[in-house]
Amino acid sequence: MSSEQKKTISIVVPFLNERENLPLLYERLVRVFEQQPEDWELILVDDGSTDGSARWGADTAGADPRVKLLRLSRNFGHQIAITAGMDVSSGDAVVIMDADLQDPPEVVAELLAAWREGGDVVYAVRKHREGETWLKKTLAAGFYRVFHNLAKIQVPMNTGDFRLVDRKVVAALREVRELHRFMRGLTCWVGFRQKAVLYDRAARNAGVTKYPVWKSLNLAWDALTSFSGRPLRWITGMGVLVSVLGLLMAVVLVVDRYLHPDRFEKGWASLAAIILVLGGLQLISIGLVGQYVSRIFEESKKRPLYFVQERIGRFNTHND
Repeated sequence: MSSEQKKTISIVVPFLNERENLPLLYERLVRVFEQQPEDWELILVDDGSTDGSARWGADTAGADPRVKLLRLSRNFGHQIAITAGMDVSSGDAVVIMDADLQDPPEVVAELLAAWREGGDVVYAVRKHREGETWLKKTLAAGFYRVFHNLAKIQVPMNTGDFRLVDRKVVAALREVRELHRFMRGLTCWVGFRQKAVLYDRAARNAGVTKYPVWKSLNLAWDALTSFSGRPLRWITGMGVLVSVLGLLMAVVLVVDRYLHPDRFEKGWASLAAIILVLGGLQLISIGLVGQYVSRIFEESKKRPLYFVQERIGRFNTHND
């Protein structure tokens, strides 16, 4: 294979305070690509680190031309950081992975093999998940079941952002600039040929998770509201149901008034309970509608997804 024909793989790694993990990730990637026919570049996206991670990335980019550091102006969030890395990538395919080594770099070789066989999106499916609490596993399984029932796309179970996407998929994703992003959903939504690779997810090598339960729940909410409008339809159905129940209750009360007039003055506790239930449903409904309206408002402002503070290394952005 001549140098003109040799393909390049971009590895996009968003990170936030991963000083202990980045050197080991880099070393393992070097070993992986020693066995691969493609050239490669490592795009490190600093999403507001404060622990010296960016300094290590800058030093490594200065020593190894394959390494690039993209420093965002502040913490924009994991999904936006992935987008920023893909925007500046130049490879024929892009691998997205985290810096905590829960996604073993050695699995990249399997992703590449599936890509060479024709996969445009190759996602890594977790067979086992070490180092995660039962609560997080349970919530993750519950989210995917709910998402599959609500959304018009099917995101494979037990997958994360660890995946490979072909250049044509990157070009398609660059057209999608919504603010509340769920990248694993978007890579399925754009279509193309999709393949799966099974792997065992390792425990975090060092440091603390950047996705505690509350952040995971926030990402789940973004995913549901981005890909489904069914919760709004549920409000309509709930309103119809409550109205029917209220009408039936009114009929019962009228009949009871004439059959048992001596009991009519009683029942204030049940009346108060009904008012509270209806008031709660109304507040929930208004809040849910407000969430969708808020997202419309934020998207209508058309602000840039992120700002770059610094680029270190030679970036050869692919012109799709």
